[in-house]
Amino acid sequence: MKKIVYLWAIIALSVSSFVVSAQSVDEILAKHQEAMGGADKWSKVKSLVQNTKFTIQGMEIQSKSSILVGKAFRSEIEVMGNKMVQVVEGENGWWIRPQMMGGSGEPEEMPKEMIKVSKNQESVGSLLLTAKLEGSKIDLVNKEKLDGADVYVCQITKKDGDVGTVYVSASTYLILKFAAKVNLGGQSVDTELKFSNYKAVDGLYFPFSIETANPMGGGTMQVDTTSIEINPALEAAIFVKPGKK
Repeated sequence: MKKIVYLWAIIALSVSSFVVSAQSVDEILAKHQEAMGGADKWSKVKSLVQNTKFTIQGMEIQSKSSILVGKAFRSEIEVMGNKMVQVVEGENGWWIRPQMMGGSGEPEEMPKEMIKVSKNQESVGSLLLTAKLEGSKIDLVNKEKLDGADVYVCQITKKDGDVGTVYVSASTYLILKFAAKVNLGGQSVDTELKFSNYKAVDGLYFPFSIETANPMGGGTMQVDTTSIEINPALEAAIFVKPGKK
């Protein structure tokens, strides 16, 4: 942020600059919402199933996410014949981690910090629009270049104080990048996601490719969506924690 030298300038411009910034954010949000398919279409999404695949150290990994919008989600990841299940419903969560992933292979309560990190997966669509609906503060920080393209840099400040940064294309108004710090195991971890390959499904736009840090260390990995089904029937039983074997 540029240093303002003259105090009188701060006082004189404080009100007007706030109004301009607010109008700019509203304009960006409106164009972004339109680019994603429109508020009316997104409001009709009550459930969603998404299948993805990615590769780590030569292993192809399949995953499936089942979402009851705003209520619950379940993810299943298969690695070398082993399945990891993760479920969050409301403020509660459980998971099953095979031994090769540091677990017992039995259903276990999910740590609260992991529930907090995962809970946003109950939402579908845009990070920005979800933040607006949740009452988070959204500020336009800057306009800069990202991989040679002009982007609007918006900061999301949630009610609990968590902060994330969203980079919105100045030409398509789609989100190209999200960055934030996540608390895992008592440590603050930088997380960054890059979104690309947007495609329409029933008139709604989704990024079919997401690039993120390789959890095994060294470079990045790309997660590619293979299919998305909107408003499928989901059985309530898939979100219920099973008993131990």
